[in-house]
Order: sequence, then C-alpha cells, then structure tokens
Amino acid sequence: MNKAWMIGALAMLGGPVLATAQAAETERTEASQEAQAYIISPQDGETVGKTFKVKFGLSGMGVAPAGVDVKHTGHHHLLIDKDELPAMDKPMGGDVIHFGGGQTETTVTLEPGEHTLQLILGDKSHIPHNPAVVSEKITITVKDD
Repeated sequence: MNKAWMIGALAMLGGPVLATAQAAETERTEASQEAQAYIISPQDGETVGKTFKVKFGLSGMGVAPAGVDVKHTGHHHLLIDKDELPAMDKPMGGDVIHFGGGQTETTVTLEPGEHTLQLILGDKSHIPHNPAVVSEKITITVKDD
C-alpha cells in the first residue's frame, strides 16, 4: 500500500514538472546586448553569378551547433526573399535555411534577378534569441551566367 501511494504521488508530481520543462523549452534564450549578425559577402547591391558563396558574420556572441546549450551562442539561419521574419516564440521551420552544424558559410544557387538575403540567429532549439539577433537585409542581383 505504501508503495502504491508513492507511485501515485510521483505521478501527480510528474504532470506539473513536465509542464514546467516544456514551457522552459519554448522560452527565448537571452542574447548578448552587443550581438550583431551580418553578411560578410556578398555585399549589398552586388551582382553575383547563379551559384555564389554567402559568408556569415557574428560579433558579441559565439557560434555553436543546434542542441548545444552554452550561454550567448547560437547558429545561423538564412532567409532568402522573405518579407517577414519568422515567429519569435517557436522554432524556425522549413521556410528558412538552417545551419545547425554551426556553419558560417554556404553556397547558394538562385535564378537570375533581384533577391534579398538576411540572417537570423537561433538558439539550441532553433528559436530566435531575445532580443532577436538579425542582420540587415541585403539585396543582390543574380546575373544570367
């Protein structure tokens, strides 16, 4: 009987404990106040070929792969031709390009024409930091090779 009471008590405690743990997972991670994300290359207004390299910059914080929980770190996400930023209170989805391995550059292939590029840093769970660490949006022109 004593054993059954103990199991029941633990089960009752498990509900609030799990709810608190789940709520903590969706809380936004604090960013360093000095944090800045930026695109090193290409430069705003630059004309590039269909396939080109994008180099990511970050100051005031460190880069760490997704899943790594170290204060003031995160990983890059690239937004191409997005008018709006992703939701700030949930993990970024498939409409952004994730660099969860901690990558700081990538090769992109785009159709000829004008395009915009922007970076946003995500925490261990792909959720934007608080405050969000977002680069300026740049505009490039992809030429027909």
